[in-house]
Amino acid sequence: MTRISHIEIDDAGLPMPTPEIEQERKVAIFDLLEDNSFVIPGREGRAAPDGPYRLGLSIRERRLVFDIATEDGTPAAQFHLSLGPFRQVVKDYFQICASYFDAVKTLPPSQIETIDMARRGIHNEGARVLQERLQGKADVDNDTARRLFTLICVLHFGG
Repeated sequence: MTRISHIEIDDAGLPMPTPEIEQERKVAIFDLLEDNSFVIPGREGRAAPDGPYRLGLSIRERRLVFDIATEDGTPAAQFHLSLGPFRQVVKDYFQICASYFDAVKTLPPSQIETIDMARRGIHNEGARVLQERLQGKADVDNDTARRLFTLICVLHFGG
């Protein structure tokens, strides 16, 4: 019961994503819902509400907002994270993704593999930053952090 069962991304007011960004979003949501680990720790002597959880992600007032509710819609937690720690890694991730998408069209497999390895490394760094920022608020495993980082990038793209 320590998992996300539903994800809603509030991208109202953001520009339309490119086809590549939209595909990344769809894959991340699908993979995240298939397999994730998301635990809200208890606070101030109170146990955390039981999952599974409904997760809403948005950017409000230059902050990344996690709205978490139980399956029946009862609010479970809300936290706001500064976007500052994500800015450079998101920028690097978009640059390497652009290189990767261009490479797939023209370069040989060995060069594509090299770019993809760099892309995975930056993605891992983004997941690490997210896990650090969530410390004490929510516990997520590495795969969940990677997929959430992808969704943060999608929001960053428009924000």
